[in-house]
Amino acid sequence: MTATVYEAVPGQTDQEPFVTADNSRIKPHYGTRKRWVALSRDLLRPWGGHFDFGDTVRVIGISERLDGVYTIHDTMARRHRRYLDVLAHPSENLDIFARGVKIRKVVSEWD
Repeated sequence: MTATVYEAVPGQTDQEPFVTADNSRIKPHYGTRKRWVALSRDLLRPWGGHFDFGDTVRVIGISERLDGVYTIHDTMARRHRRYLDVLAHPSENLDIFARGVKIRKVVSEWD
């Protein structure tokens, strides 16, 4: 899969940049420490994928700084397939395009 970065700004989101597809609200001082991602629709269960909004996933292969555990809160435009988008603040000046990224669902002992 391919990983990229997105910011909660008009032009990279819909008309409500601080509201995600699962209706979570992005606070004004968000950043990559928040650990939220958007997945392309083909990876989400409503469109035939294996993941749901709210799932926690381990991401490997972006970078040492950005690999880790994220929560799925958003989706991407229909044209994308097998993509993961990391939420970042514009002040972080990130430009990510990483191929070969892997994700897997983190399952708790209570599942």
